[in-house]
Amino acid sequence: MNPKINLLYIITKLELGGAQRQLLSLITGLDKERYRVFLFTAKEGLLVKEAGLIPGLTLKKSRFLERPVNFIKDILAFIEICVFIKKNKIEVVHTHSSKAGILGRFAARACKVTVIVHTVHGWSFNDYQPRILRDFYLSFEKICAKFTGKIIVVSYSDREKGLNSFIGSQEQYVLIRYGINASEFALSHLRNQARQSLGIDKDELAVGMVACFKPQKSPLDFVKIASAVKREICGIKFIMVGDGQLRNKVYSLIKELGLQDKIILAGWRQDIAFILSALDIFVLTSLWEGLPIAVLEAMAAGKPIVATDTGGISEVIENGKSGYLVKPKDSQAMQNRITELLRSRQKREEFSGLARERADSEEFLLARMVRDTGELYLNLWEEARNA
Repeated sequence: MNPKINLLYIITKLELGGAQRQLLSLITGLDKERYRVFLFTAKEGLLVKEAGLIPGLTLKKSRFLERPVNFIKDILAFIEICVFIKKNKIEVVHTHSSKAGILGRFAARACKVTVIVHTVHGWSFNDYQPRILRDFYLSFEKICAKFTGKIIVVSYSDREKGLNSFIGSQEQYVLIRYGINASEFALSHLRNQARQSLGIDKDELAVGMVACFKPQKSPLDFVKIASAVKREICGIKFIMVGDGQLRNKVYSLIKELGLQDKIILAGWRQDIAFILSALDIFVLTSLWEGLPIAVLEAMAAGKPIVATDTGGISEVIENGKSGYLVKPKDSQAMQNRITELLRSRQKREEFSGLARERADSEEFLLARMVRDTGELYLNLWEEARNA
């Protein structure tokens, strides 16, 4: 009988984001007969309780790990991770998210862990950051890549961005797409129930976005676009699922534009499939992305997409066939595309069928993601053991 491999996941915070939900799906599906699984994360987060209910998972809630840079707490979190690695004889460390990706890999290196893996859910640096902050993250990514066995990316775009930024070598990169259970989003039969629960009349059109209210997702652009679209289309509602640091600015802009009766703020929701069933169009206004899981889920729900052409979105949406892609911050183009789809039920249905077909392919199966990731760990572990 093969010995169990001690596997540690590290992620900064278990908020209701795509990366976090994908990680919990991976942990849930992983073979617990082969792996003894640990998770190190911040003590607070909307998904912490859910993580604690996963059979076979040992959850460690850190007192010091948090998203903002705080050198004292960061050093303490680093020490905390090192102690945890040593205590539990960790053999494989897999980090997720920017802060955890840096601290976790440095700690694994310091503790001489032989297998270190990192997943890029969109790079920690981007063109919208102040130059000094961008260079700070970029330099640490380059350093960490030197002792990272494999860098998992969810899109070709992230691989190219990493290589073009001189982060690691081509041999280090492995593409493992996000995985979903597409059948869970086939809830068209609940459309009327979902719309009623949200306060959408049966004859109204509904446009929605699922995203954290943070600069990356540019939720204020969604509000502005909603204001423009409603002047052209009668009988329409907009739904924003999420919350976050820009909450007050979103509320203020909605009030300023007089959209209180047009925009429904649903807050954080666990029933995303149910919410998606109420929509006619799914929109994403992000400034940068890796591969947003919300887009895959909307496609699985059969929703035509209008999204900014960022990261790996163009790898899953065929522009003009399963959705429309526009440049970030091009609000006029996005407004035009949304209006076009709202005025053509036939086009919405055409996009819907192709989107659902793409999301339901082998490439985005949850079982495939779990299988490929588990095989990667095992291969790296055996190579390290035989070295």
